[in-house]
This record gives sequence, C-alpha cells and structure tokens, in this order.
Amino acid sequence: MKKIHVSQQSIVFVLFVLMFIGFALLLPGFAQVDNLLTLLQNVAILGILGLGMSVVVIGRGIDISMIAALAVPSGLLLQLMQNGMGFGAACALAIGLSLLFGLANGWLIAYAEVPSLFTTLASGLFLAGLGQAYFFQLEVVQWPASLDAMAWVGRGSFIGLPMPVVMFGIAAAGLALFLKRLRAGAFIYAIGDNPFGARATGLPTRPIMVLQYVMAALIGVFAGIVMAASVNSMPTRIFNSTMIYDVVLVVVLGGIGLSGGRGGVLNVIIGTLLIGTMLNGMTILDVSYSVQNIVKGVVLLVAILVDSIFNPRNEETAQQGDI
Repeated sequence: MKKIHVSQQSIVFVLFVLMFIGFALLLPGFAQVDNLLTLLQNVAILGILGLGMSVVVIGRGIDISMIAALAVPSGLLLQLMQNGMGFGAACALAIGLSLLFGLANGWLIAYAEVPSLFTTLASGLFLAGLGQAYFFQLEVVQWPASLDAMAWVGRGSFIGLPMPVVMFGIAAAGLALFLKRLRAGAFIYAIGDNPFGARATGLPTRPIMVLQYVMAALIGVFAGIVMAASVNSMPTRIFNSTMIYDVVLVVVLGGIGLSGGRGGVLNVIIGTLLIGTMLNGMTILDVSYSVQNIVKGVVLLVAILVDSIFNPRNEETAQQGDI
C-alpha cells in the first residue's frame, strides 16, 4: 500500500479547525463576526512579520532582529514628521535605515559567515539602542497629523475587513508571487534545501542570502507603519516584548522547518490563524499572560512531535533539507 504522507502543515490545520470549532461551541461570543474580525486584526501584524521571517527561515536562517526592524525605522518616520521634516525626506531616511540594516545583517551572515542567530541578536540590540539613544524623544512616538495621508494602511476597513488584515493579505500575495514565480524565490528554496549544492551549481548564494535579510527588514518596517497607523503611535519599547517568539512560533508551527528549503506563505497563514485563535480563546477565558506562554510552548512541542512520528527523519532526508 502507498504510504500516506502527513505533513506538519496538515497537522496544524486540523488542530486549528478543531480548536476553532471547539471555541465556537463552548465559548460565548467567540463565533460572533465582531470577535472574529478583532481576532484577525490582532494577529495581522504578527502575520506580516511571519512573512518576513519565513523568507529567512526558508533560506536556512533566522532573524531575531525583526521587532527592532519594525519599531525603529517606522518610529523614526513618525519622529521626523513630528519634527517638521517633509514626507518624502522622512520616508527616504526611514526606508534607507531599513535597507542599511538589512544589508548589514545580510553581509555579516553571507560574507563574514557569522551565524544568523548571533548576528541578528546583536544587530537588533544595536538598532533598538540607537533608536532609544538618538532618534526618539519619548518611548511612545505619537502618529503626527501631517502623516494622516497614509493612515489608511492601518485604519478603517475594506469590504468589511480591517485594513491591517487587508495589508497582511496584500503582503502575503506579493511574497507568494516572489517565492513561486521569480527566479530569486526558487534560489532561496535551493539554498535552504542544500546550500553547498546550490553554491556548487553556480547559484549566487551570497547575494541571495543578503536579499533575504533586506526583504525581512523591509517587511518589518511595513509591519511597523501598519501597526503605528492602527494604534495611532509607535511604542518603541516593543522590542523588549516576547513578540519575536510569537513570530518564530507562527513560522515553525505553520510548517516551515528551521532546516530550510520548504514551506511558504500558506504555512504562515495557517500558523497565524492558529496562534490568533488560541490567543483569542484564552483572552475570553481570562487566562493569564504567563499561562498563555506555557500553552503556546506546549502546542508547538506537540505539533513538532506528531510531525516527527508521522514523518521520521533520517540522514538522507536531513541532507536534502526535507525536515
């Protein structure tokens, strides 16, 4: 008989469906349209960051600096506009900072060959400290009235969906096209699957690795602008939160293996929906923040364990990146 292949993505999707049905039946108010729209809005920023992280993880890396990439360039844009700078110049400086940050991460990882975990941990601390020391006058930078022309990215709704959710959808569609239709996207999968083999076949592995971290930084600042518009400010101390762990959880729980070479946008969407459903249900149940972290950790471990049982790994599949 042909062996049935059960992926982590399918496992997580089944968990999401079961959890959603259970909460809808047992929790008063969960299945109401207003609550479901709130659920989606609350995890839209997490989903956008998950898209940026997925590009790096597919290429067999990790980016711990994404929360700093969210907070500092977008906070700088708000601060410069508050100080009277023109929109064009402020945007150029904010995006330029994000590009420079992504290039620095990519160069250190691809050319200096510093492990991505240590590079992005150090660079995230550096960028956050730079913002606190030199860029921001207050820890919470308010949204200036002069920037209201682009406030629509995080406020209001489109065909009934909150705009942060719409922005998540647009970013997901754009990244899906990049990964599936463009040659650079195929190169990222090849590098994540077998970096030495990709280099031996002549692929530009180092420039592609730099591109991954530039894309992650730009997606981070996009998420920051959407977040700032939706809450009318940028709380720059957010880099001290546990949000980066939620981003990693979304990506890994959705089925994008940390060994690289597999997964895509659909995995991020599934992971985001599962995390959003869990958080919303636990909020309705009035579960404490500490217990929520315990539950998220247990769910991640169970999903990985079940996947390892249905899809046992061996030396051959590990070398091919099929883990």
